[in-house]
Amino acid sequence: MRRLYFLYHELRANHSQYSYVVENEIFKKHIDFFSAMTERKDSALQPSVTFDDGHISNFQYALPILQRRGMKAQFFITVGWTGCKSGYMGWQELRALQAAGQSIGAHGWSHKLLTHCNERELHAELIDSRTMLEDKLGMPITTMSLPGGRYNQRVLAACHEAGYTQIYASIPRTEPAVPGLTVGRLNILNNMGLDWIADLFDSDKSALPRLGRIYQVKTLAQSLMGDRIYEKLWALLNHEEAASDPSEGTQE
Repeated sequence: MRRLYFLYHELRANHSQYSYVVENEIFKKHIDFFSAMTERKDSALQPSVTFDDGHISNFQYALPILQRRGMKAQFFITVGWTGCKSGYMGWQELRALQAAGQSIGAHGWSHKLLTHCNERELHAELIDSRTMLEDKLGMPITTMSLPGGRYNQRVLAACHEAGYTQIYASIPRTEPAVPGLTVGRLNILNNMGLDWIADLFDSDKSALPRLGRIYQVKTLAQSLMGDRIYEKLWALLNHEEAASDPSEGTQE
């Protein structure tokens, strides 16, 4: 059996042009489908749900939906935003997630791309964020989600040295039942409906390999354009909403 990890960000009651905002009703349908897939003994592919950033909608909307279906997810938190940034969870919400049996990991301190960080900045993004989560939640933090999905060998080595045993990227691929150091995920956008999700679990269709090819093209574009130009194009194509903090950068 293999596993496919799905990456969500923000949920809303109504539709948004911003690609990273998924409507509640669409998320419910995804979770209903995932719940049914986990109960199937004949499926060679099982779903896992993750969230990045720590948006308040993860607590307000996602948690009740998951609880009603008895499902668990992993929530990766941008620690410097916690309790400080409007629209994001505080420590009370994180403790409620923890009490509900959900998993919590780090997503850096400020969401800065780790490939842009010097040694001092890497320490803050990787070690200070983990230490704060552990101190506030009283639990070990061993998983890290890479902001923007960006990494290189230097970043992976720094994550390992910081004490992370699993590092979550944004590569659309399946993983073994027990994943290795780096874990690929499929980033979910608001145009990915239930039929599209179901096709990923159909071995007779090429939906997942096609996503892998698109990811390779995107990675090449990032390399050729450079991050600054690529981020501007990304924001335009995904209808990114204005950020109050310019240091946030793009999601992908």
